[in-house]
Amino acid sequence: MSDKNTMEQQFGQIEYHLLHDESPSDYLNQVSMEPWFSDYPFSMLLRMKETPQSKRYHPEGSVWKHTMMVVDEAAKRKQESKSEKTLMWAALLHDIGKPVVTKIKKEKITAYNHDSEGEHLAVDFLSCFSGDELWIQSVAKLVRYHMHVMYITEGLPFGNAGKMKQETDSSEVALLGLCDRIGRGNSDPEYEQKVIRKFKNML
Repeated sequence: MSDKNTMEQQFGQIEYHLLHDESPSDYLNQVSMEPWFSDYPFSMLLRMKETPQSKRYHPEGSVWKHTMMVVDEAAKRKQESKSEKTLMWAALLHDIGKPVVTKIKKEKITAYNHDSEGEHLAVDFLSCFSGDELWIQSVAKLVRYHMHVMYITEGLPFGNAGKMKQETDSSEVALLGLCDRIGRGNSDPEYEQKVIRKFKNML
């Protein structure tokens, strides 16, 4: 079990690579094999490795593989964000709720409410390392609303544009949403850009 100082150093290293690497997934894949990565709260990230996803929407495989693609996509676009640190942590934590809610029934894989569950888990994770509650909330709210691109553009009942705009920055949701949608197997970046434009126009 790592002590608090060591854990904070490990968190700091992850943050450094999120903010400075062209492909943060290289470092994340490497450290995910370290024994300390199975200690809480890093174990919340490790669980994504064993969490499957619907092949229809995520041919790339596990939640971890998808997350690594999203993190790398966010690294390419982080300069478009008002807060690179917030965007990059939101990219890493956006599906942290999936291991808790994923269900497999008759070969159908679902992860309903992973966004709302993820909001709470993102707070739990980041609170282990930071006392900056405003910043923690800014990350957690992006996690909470990252699915709103789909909810709003497809007219689904789970969307609440008014509440989203009250609680977070919709342009940051759009940026994270773009990274989320491109960061999967067989994505069409041009089509996904169109979806994001539609999302912005509907707000």
